[in-house]
Amino acid sequence: MKFSAKEDLEAPIAQVFRNLSDFGAYERAAMRLGADVTKTHTDEAPRVGMTWKVRAEMRGKMRIIDLELVRYEAPHLMFYDLQSANLRGVFEVELVAMSKGRTRMRMSIDVRPKNLPTRLLLQSAKLARNTLNRRYKSRIRSFARDLEARCNR
Repeated sequence: MKFSAKEDLEAPIAQVFRNLSDFGAYERAAMRLGADVTKTHTDEAPRVGMTWKVRAEMRGKMRIIDLELVRYEAPHLMFYDLQSANLRGVFEVELVAMSKGRTRMRMSIDVRPKNLPTRLLLQSAKLARNTLNRRYKSRIRSFARDLEARCNR
């Protein structure tokens, strides 16, 4: 199941990418929301191969997700691989400079089931695809507005 959204930001591409690459801020934000985030790499500078283990309660069960940065092409692309017991997927962030002070951001996530129960869950989620797609786009829009505000400080 794939979801995609794009938003235009009133900020230069370099600033947007720099803020998107602030992984420490995302780790802290996830922890504030109740997730347990463990960095399984030692580097502070962004690079391919960075990994995280995220434990969070979702839908009443503890979920563990392994996240790895598999492509990092500044200032245009970040590509993550995610794995859990039941799902595998990819998350992609792509930036395009529209002008000197304007950037288009496209974020997409594509998840695939690893087993039959998850396949059935995703199949039933497809029935609510329009609702889920609207919710995803709304969250990306909100994230983009926050990101734009951080870039313009």
